[in-house]
Amino acid sequence: MRKKEPIVLDISCTKDDELIAAMDTIAILSGKWKIQLITTLNCGGALQFMDIMRILDGIGTKMLTKELRDLEMNKLVKRTEMETNPTTVKYELTPHGRTLERLINEMRLWGREHRRVVIGK
Repeated sequence: MRKKEPIVLDISCTKDDELIAAMDTIAILSGKWKIQLITTLNCGGALQFMDIMRILDGIGTKMLTKELRDLEMNKLVKRTEMETNPTTVKYELTPHGRTLERLINEMRLWGREHRRVVIGK
């Protein structure tokens, strides 16, 4: 029996910029926590690290740090250090990060419909 080869989509050879843009979006939002984190910040406004930890039940310190850094690098989250003792850090969505609200809402609506079609709920 032949071993199945993994399907690899080489988008570097395509001229379809729309596909590349979609793949960029998927790469930025992929993972278990990114959309939950963006939604939390969208609903909660500026939050401290420990507040986010409490809201996102199950996320670890290292993972939350990594996800916040990734979102900050992509200009979706702003990190602000407050001049307090000890230093307090708050995280909030940037205006660019808030543009994801419509996309995430559409994903939620699609997911609800998909669930209804597939399992009847």
